Amino acid sequence: MKKAKDFDFARARRVTPEETLAFKKAIENTFQIKRPARGRPPKGDSKYRDVHIRLHPLALAWAHTEARHRGIGYQTFINEVLLNRAQAAQHK
Repeated sequence: MKKAKDFDFARARRVTPEETLAFKKAIENTFQIKRPARGRPPKGDSKYRDVHIRLHPLALAWAHTEARHRGIGYQTFINEVLLNRAQAAQHK
């Protein structure tokens, strides 16, 4: 078999999760590098809810701009602003 197109893929089998883990460990040990984690990072202790809201375009543009200046996502910025406001209201 000289070319990939000559390979009979109908006879091939899938790689098992155990084999995939072994491959990852072998790559890390061979090249002395740590492979980056994939997927979404775990969230904190408090659970977040997926909510869809409508915002005025000026408010959204402001949030985008402020978040970019701080180097965070605009949804994270909006969440921080709302949490600060909620905490301030509780302490009154």
